[in-house]
Amino acid sequence: MRHFFLLVSLFALFFSCKAPEARKPISVSSGSFINESINRNKELIAGEEAKIQKIIQQDTSRNYITSDGGFWYYYEKKDTISSLTAKFGDIVNFTYDIKDLDGEIIYSQKELDTVNYAIDQEDLFFGLREGLKLMKEGETVVFLFPSYQAYGYYGDDHKIGTNIPLVSRVTLNKITKQSTKEN
Repeated sequence: MRHFFLLVSLFALFFSCKAPEARKPISVSSGSFINESINRNKELIAGEEAKIQKIIQQDTSRNYITSDGGFWYYYEKKDTISSLTAKFGDIVNFTYDIKDLDGEIIYSQKELDTVNYAIDQEDLFFGLREGLKLMKEGETVVFLFPSYQAYGYYGDDHKIGTNIPLVSRVTLNKITKQSTKEN
């Protein structure tokens, strides 16, 4: 009887150990979700840019400039003499505020305080990083950022929600150039 149980156990062990088989997918994605997402984003961007263009058209007293990065800006105070702008690694000292397109303050200059920022080496939303590179010491610039240039889909987890275009008034106080060592 013991031989019978031993034989059955070996038989079960031998046939229960087989190589794993790959499972076949339950459904095949056609990419329609991605295409729908692309279309939603295009509509969102077009709507935001239309709102910004309406603001620009209604504000005839200012000369708005379109940046290569996809945002708009105008100078409140411009330096026409200096040509010094910040480059990678330079430290800039600046103040700024953040508003929505209706002019409602989201973060005041007092809340945000004075910022020291190493160009392209620290966290800052994309549009502001690019905007600071356009500025010279002493200049004050007002930027209009579509949401994809600001905090985008995720917001800032505090006061700025999903896909909110922003207006920011920035004053660049000082640029400290990083020393370069020549060999």
